[in-house]
Amino acid sequence: MSAAQLDSGMSKTLHNGLQILELLVHHPHGLSITEIAEAVGVHRTVAHRLVRTLEAHHLCRRDRFKRISLGAGLVRLAEPVEQDLRTLARPVLEELTDATRATAHLVVRENDEQVRMLMIVEPRRARMHVAFRPGQIDPIDRGSAGLAMLAALPPEPGERAEVGAARRRGFAVSYGEIAPSVIGVSAVVPGARTQTSVGLSLFEAPDEDEIGRAVLGAAERLSSMLR
Repeated sequence: MSAAQLDSGMSKTLHNGLQILELLVHHPHGLSITEIAEAVGVHRTVAHRLVRTLEAHHLCRRDRFKRISLGAGLVRLAEPVEQDLRTLARPVLEELTDATRATAHLVVRENDEQVRMLMIVEPRRARMHVAFRPGQIDPIDRGSAGLAMLAALPPEPGERAEVGAARRRGFAVSYGEIAPSVIGVSAVVPGARTQTSVGLSLFEAPDEDEIGRAVLGAAERLSSMLR
């Protein structure tokens, strides 16, 4: 669920509707009206009206078991978001994943505390690979993408040792922080309008420096394309 807090200058109805959409992101197999009402903290009748409105706009759908899940209308709304960045980044990520046979990702800073997975490119010739869901939100202080972004900023009192290490190396490394047994290696894209990182998720990293150099090279190529 979103960390956004309702205040007097906001629409409570719209806030609750958006909470439902954010809730359904984490439940791809759907939820019942009762489950939605309990999670959002509204009466079942209110939840029903909210869901009906979202259905009318194709933002959620109801299956034959009357479970509610996200609708295809969200794809149309999301298409223009960071479109230029994604268009430029795709060939860079494809080249990176082909070279390393690991899952490549593009992550942007969502706010002061969170990062968002904007794009995933999975390897085509790997026996097994890490899979993530685009749009996933993670804490900025956990995982290589967020650590790389923090390392691009001036040092802060009490920051994690991994942030200082990333600042010295030019790339961040994390072990099992976003998903168990998954290693992350990320580097910030210099000059991006919003803080952005390119990275890899993999199960083994026998040579961190070699993988880090590959990630840094990809970040620099994308940076040059954004100028």
